[in-house]
Amino acid sequence: MEIVLAEDSGVLRDGLVHMLSDRGHRVRAAVADGDALLTAVDEHRPDVVVVDIRMPPTHTDEGLRAALALRAAHPRTGVLLFSQYVETRYVAQLLAGGAEGVGYLLKDRVADVAEFADALVRIAGGATVLDPEVVTQILTAPKRTDELAALTEREREVLRLMAEGRSNAAIAASLYLSVGAVEKHITSIFSKLGLPPSESDHRRVLAVLRHLQS
Repeated sequence: MEIVLAEDSGVLRDGLVHMLSDRGHRVRAAVADGDALLTAVDEHRPDVVVVDIRMPPTHTDEGLRAALALRAAHPRTGVLLFSQYVETRYVAQLLAGGAEGVGYLLKDRVADVAEFADALVRIAGGATVLDPEVVTQILTAPKRTDELAALTEREREVLRLMAEGRSNAAIAASLYLSVGAVEKHITSIFSKLGLPPSESDHRRVLAVLRHLQS
């Protein structure tokens, strides 16, 4: 898998390069700002990019803006937003531009090398991966309480794992359920959230996006 990194911390940037290289991936470029990221993606056409949200010059949302720009220019390139904090409004903006091959993880996830690398592989393959802490905040946000009231506790657990990009089989294994039972829970979630079948919309992502947007 070919990767481009955008992280302004030199120590973390170098650590990511070594970590991913040791696992057999090829880091084509490791840059420190949004402009350099866009240039590197144009040049190398990686499978996935890792983008710190807060980069120079203002350290606010330069990484997010660069990610949205490269998604528009290279829609098949996976994008993982990387942040020190949970900022659900940024997740909503990223998903609103297209849900396939996007993710949002906290930097603490780097401590679990296998988990972080697995997330990158899944994003490169077209999955949507959200940090468990992001999902927790989504599901407990006061503004969403009424919408979630109709879901059972088990359905909330299934929705949380859906938001982390897990397949039905992975959800079943995690919750000690059959795949058929998981499918029934997901169908119920879609029904309660008012998400009818559609050829153009990804209902798994819309179920999560519903709780990200006011």
